[in-house]
Amino acid sequence: MDQDKLRHISKTITWRIIASTTTFFLALAFFGNNAEAVKKATAVAIAETILKMILYYCHERVWFNVKFGRKK
Repeated sequence: MDQDKLRHISKTITWRIIASTTTFFLALAFFGNNAEAVKKATAVAIAETILKMILYYCHERVWFNVKFGRKK
């Protein structure tokens, strides 16, 4: 694997960690007074991670298939 691909994969993984951690703490703040706040915030963070990965893939496929900005 070349250095650019490795760098992109590393950035993707670290960004996903940052984004999901942010979602977890935001959800925790919303559920803060609830006895199961950590459990609920974890569920939100997991759902957010899975959903956003699926949405990103769909977004990427649309851009690939529509060929925005590509010369024919």
